[in-house]
Amino acid sequence: MADMSNSSAGLGDDVPRTASITPQDINHLARVDTNVAAEAARATQSEVSMTLWQAMKTYPKAIGWSVLISTCIIISAAWQSGLSNGALVGEVLGLLFIGYVVERIGYKKTMIGSLTLLTGFIFIVFFAQSLPMLLVGEILMGIPWGAFQTLTTTYAAEVCPVSLRAYLTTYVNLCWVIGQFLSSAVLKSVVNETGPIGYKLPYGLQWIWPLPLIIGIALAPESPWWLVRKNRPEEAKKQVLRLTSRNQTESGFNVDETVNMMVYTNELEKANTEGTSYWDCFKGTDLRRTEIVCVVWGIQTMCGASSFTGYSTYFFEQAGLDVSAAFSMSLGQYGLGAVGTLLSWVLMMKFGRRTLYLWGQIAMASILLIVGFLGIAPKSLEGAQWGIGAMILVYTFVYDMTVGPVCYSLVAELSSTRLRNKTVVLARNLYNVTGVVANVLTPHMLNPGAWNWGAKAGFFWAGTGALCAVWTYFRLPEPKGRTYAEMDMLFEAKVSARKFKETNVESFDDSVMHAKSAEKSAVEYVDKIEA
Repeated sequence: MADMSNSSAGLGDDVPRTASITPQDINHLARVDTNVAAEAARATQSEVSMTLWQAMKTYPKAIGWSVLISTCIIISAAWQSGLSNGALVGEVLGLLFIGYVVERIGYKKTMIGSLTLLTGFIFIVFFAQSLPMLLVGEILMGIPWGAFQTLTTTYAAEVCPVSLRAYLTTYVNLCWVIGQFLSSAVLKSVVNETGPIGYKLPYGLQWIWPLPLIIGIALAPESPWWLVRKNRPEEAKKQVLRLTSRNQTESGFNVDETVNMMVYTNELEKANTEGTSYWDCFKGTDLRRTEIVCVVWGIQTMCGASSFTGYSTYFFEQAGLDVSAAFSMSLGQYGLGAVGTLLSWVLMMKFGRRTLYLWGQIAMASILLIVGFLGIAPKSLEGAQWGIGAMILVYTFVYDMTVGPVCYSLVAELSSTRLRNKTVVLARNLYNVTGVVANVLTPHMLNPGAWNWGAKAGFFWAGTGALCAVWTYFRLPEPKGRTYAEMDMLFEAKVSARKFKETNVESFDDSVMHAKSAEKSAVEYVDKIEA
């Protein structure tokens, strides 16, 4: 569309203010869109037909940079389970702020700024002299943590092709597991410490991460999708070349066609949603996408994961283990989680995201029912207590093989490219809100001085998990193998979630969308002339 503005500017001051666009102008605009669409179609065909091995050979640098940036999650994941709701409040504020900042200055500057802030805020909690000071520090640390929780996922979604999206977005879950493993290891090492080092060491160790990450991110390429949204296609081409290998002939990769696919997708979305504000997430087809992405992330809490995996040490103690041994069991639990995440890559490739997400919830709800029934047994029955501990290990394995990692792929893929960051921010904030509720409910459920449900809390979370599975069956579509433009078309056509997988989409030959795009361009052209 830049050519349109240049040509209109060159018409001079003597252009009549009543000038109207001619049929020839409309045809020209349509041809411009058609040419872009043709190259976009070729790029789409090349991308969707690219095998996993070809994608790895073509985009090895994208894999490396995505893995590096996803490492930021370990910083925040390691301390999630032990934080107060004050930290979650900070994350909510940080997420809303980050949603605006990243679209203005880009991924790299936002991540570097967040890491710099975190480095400073660690001083507050490390040298805190009172509980209020510690609370303030945790709230402030929540602000950059909010950036890590969303930008790691969305960056991965924007630098890789279709065949790599599932692996690089779900790798974020593996980083969470690694962080939780490190957390348990650190807490195990200080469990017998009674002095200040007992709480200072876990915070102080976070100083290890920011500097090397800042250096790495400073060298990383910017998201080409962000550059396209900023009308900087030439810079986007340079970044795409930085994400790919030199030998690209086998996969049929073409940088010009790839960037035109991004441009065309962006124009398709602009034809339906011009703005990029939070309010636009609740308009038109984006309302459905926002609902899906938000509930998908909320399910991570509502299926009971934070209550049982986060409090697993408590159940291991109830089974008769001492505190140190209970933490050792937690280390084994997170080791199983890592294995589960790796297995999820194989399962997603075979069954897709929707199927894995749905059956994962059904399996977890069934396991929690067993936990609930075992909780009915008297605590003096040692076998039942060990059974509860074993079921929690199985539950963690299933969670990290299904709902845990698949969530990150879904939230990154199902939001529109123009609103991706803000949609993911809203989704993560719903997750944080449900996390606050779970943090309030779970201690009451487990505390002998409160509700004293113990393992019988499994009945409650099995019920919420079952409701989530029902929602998933009717509302969650399958994005496997779909380009972003194809998903735009499917949402615009209001295709049922259960029919996403088999619906045939000829997105780049769709005359209706071409007409919309040409009409929109024509209106802009007239407006410029009359201005």
